Amino acid sequence: MSKGSDRDRGRAPEPPSPQARRKQIIVGIVMGAIVGVVLGALTQFWLWLPAGLALGLATGAIMKPPAE
Repeated sequence: MSKGSDRDRGRAPEPPSPQARRKQIIVGIVMGAIVGVVLGALTQFWLWLPAGLALGLATGAIMKPPAE
C-alpha cells in the first residue's frame, strides 16, 4: 500500500463523477469497435464487430475512470 493513499488517511475515496464514467464507457466502446473491425477484417467474419462493441461496453462500465 502506498504511503499517502486515502485508506491510510481514514477516508474513503470519492466515487467518479458521472461525466468521467460516461467518458470511460465511450472510450471503451470506441476501443471495442476498433478491435471488432480489425478482427473482422482479419477473419472476414463480420460478427466480430458486435462482439467487440459488447466487450468495449463491458470494459468501460467495469473499469474505474482515472483520477481527475
